[in-house]
Amino acid sequence: MNELDVLAARFERDRAHLRTVAGRILGSADEADDAVQEAWVRLSRADAGEIDNLTGWLTTVVSRVCLDMLRSRTARREDPAEIPEDLPIVEPGPEHQAVQYDALGPALQLVLDTLSPGERLAFVLHDLFAVPFGEIAPIIGGSPAAARQLASRARRKVQGGAAPALSVRRREIVEAFLAAARGGDFDRLLTLLDPEVELRADTSSVRMGAGEFVRGATDVAGIFNGRAHAATVALLDGVPGLVWASEGQVRVAFFLTFDDEAGWISAIEQVADPERITATEVG
Repeated sequence: MNELDVLAARFERDRAHLRTVAGRILGSADEADDAVQEAWVRLSRADAGEIDNLTGWLTTVVSRVCLDMLRSRTARREDPAEIPEDLPIVEPGPEHQAVQYDALGPALQLVLDTLSPGERLAFVLHDLFAVPFGEIAPIIGGSPAAARQLASRARRKVQGGAAPALSVRRREIVEAFLAAARGGDFDRLLTLLDPEVELRADTSSVRMGAGEFVRGATDVAGIFNGRAHAATVALLDGVPGLVWASEGQVRVAFFLTFDDEAGWISAIEQVADPERITATEVG
């Protein structure tokens, strides 16, 4: 086994951890996989002999990739170094511990959608994965105090509970979509889909007869119209989606991406890969 094979085997041992970190930060299974793959590309080009803590190094790299992806989403950059460092620091106390315990549940991802990229990264890494602020600081390009302030600000927003209304609204959209699909209400389906909505299916779904890629509300609605009678609404890694189960086991999952401002579904990912489904938190 050559050096690259050894490195690849070592990377595979950390893949699940990296995917969990990326998934929590990004809230998207597809993007998490992209971030993890990019971490591997960077590792394969690095001098592994100079890396003392490979897991820590990979966590830092995947976090940086995730931060860049979050910032690309918002089309704006934030500079944590400009955050005043003399603001009061709110450390987690008993009142915050309850929030953190709640954050471990499926609703966490919906809460994170309300945070800025820096807040989201600092909160997830510190509060969920116990990464010290000193290690978060270089990722966000600021000081440990700035990282601490971002996490504290995020914690207050989580405590403020802005996400429940968003969660309820998204679930209503999914329930309406499922009802329209079952009832064959084509016009209603169109109102719940982005005109440019994309439906992608993984390899396992394609083998089951699904089309690999479909774009446009008319075509996507046509696929679901009059169908989905066996599907049910479920939280997939904290985000409302649809699942089809057989004998008590999820066989197919539909991961949905939402345009919350427009109030419709902007993307659907159909997944039947057993490993991917097993790695997903279904609630």
